Amino acid sequence: MGTGSIQLARVFGIRIGASPSWFVVLFIMIIGLSSSYTDRYPDTTAYSVAVASAALFFVSLTLHELGHALVARRHGIGIAGIDLWFFGGIAKLDRDSRSPGEEFRVSAAGPAVTLLIIVVCIAIGLAVSGSQDFLDAVALNGNPSPGLALLGWLALVNAFLLVFNMVPAFPLDGGRIARAAAWKITGDRNRGTRFSARLGQIFSYVLVGGGIYLLVRGDPYTGLWFIVLGWFLGQTATGAVASSRFSERLEGVTVADVMDTQPVWVPGDTTVVEAQDEFFLRYRWPWFPVADPITGRFLGLLHQQRVDDAVQHGRPALPVADVVDARADEAFRVRDDTPIEQLLGSEGLRSLGALMVIDGDDRLRGVVTIEQVRRALSAAVPGRAG
Repeated sequence: MGTGSIQLARVFGIRIGASPSWFVVLFIMIIGLSSSYTDRYPDTTAYSVAVASAALFFVSLTLHELGHALVARRHGIGIAGIDLWFFGGIAKLDRDSRSPGEEFRVSAAGPAVTLLIIVVCIAIGLAVSGSQDFLDAVALNGNPSPGLALLGWLALVNAFLLVFNMVPAFPLDGGRIARAAAWKITGDRNRGTRFSARLGQIFSYVLVGGGIYLLVRGDPYTGLWFIVLGWFLGQTATGAVASSRFSERLEGVTVADVMDTQPVWVPGDTTVVEAQDEFFLRYRWPWFPVADPITGRFLGLLHQQRVDDAVQHGRPALPVADVVDARADEAFRVRDDTPIEQLLGSEGLRSLGALMVIDGDDRLRGVVTIEQVRRALSAAVPGRAG
């Protein structure tokens, strides 16, 4: 999901992208909608309404995922971006929720946005046409105006999206809400995950069975869609069950348990020319953590390019504390009490190969590398005889 994603926009600093499969779905949706509109409008109008309908539907999906993303960010969860793809949209969060309440709020935010879109469409439709005309537009009865038909279809498709998404089956939002409830009751996130994932597996069988039934009844398009969607949900739910069992083996293991407690770091009052001679030329590493020499507070990452630029611009005596930015390097640090499993989705760890470990007072405690995380994960996998 999101592989080869093409950036479409940035909203509130969040990257909105689309995978190649999204363009295929967009094309199919426009063709299908235009053919349903041609019986009521001239060809140009029908095609225009179809394009607008498909575009607004994906805007609705984006707003839905933005709901998740903004609430997650409010709870301190990093957002790698939002991607539109074959099955809709996905907000890519850099960690899982840390409490049932946080899980519930993040999961419920998307459906809340979708419900708001439905209410707005209905309110506008009723205001401009009246209840009966709007209901006819929703059902595509009679000859509603293009604008009213667009509003009716948008309300209908978002209502379907809301109902489907609230099915208590992981990984749908309803399934994540069910996980939050089970987590709250049992006090165990992994048990909550397995409960909602089992529901997801059952729901996937229902979708596949319904798809086969529709194929036999002569509706290959909808039937195949249900089968593929059911297969995807089933695979994701099965993966969640396996992941929960894996997480149990890692329970209690934190970053502090696997990190290097004696990393090479640069004192903040070191000049850039001293850093160049004593660190970069000596160790031949592309970056080093910088910390306050008295308090040990992490100040940021010092990259060789910044040192070279400062020297070339005639500022060799500049302290390295003045060329680093802890806020810009937020993605490359982690608390020492962070469970090791939460590093699995870390973009910073993948891109840099390591994370700076800090304590509750932002003091540099160590460095955890991707190799150390891999060894910890390998130790959690049970061996097989033979």
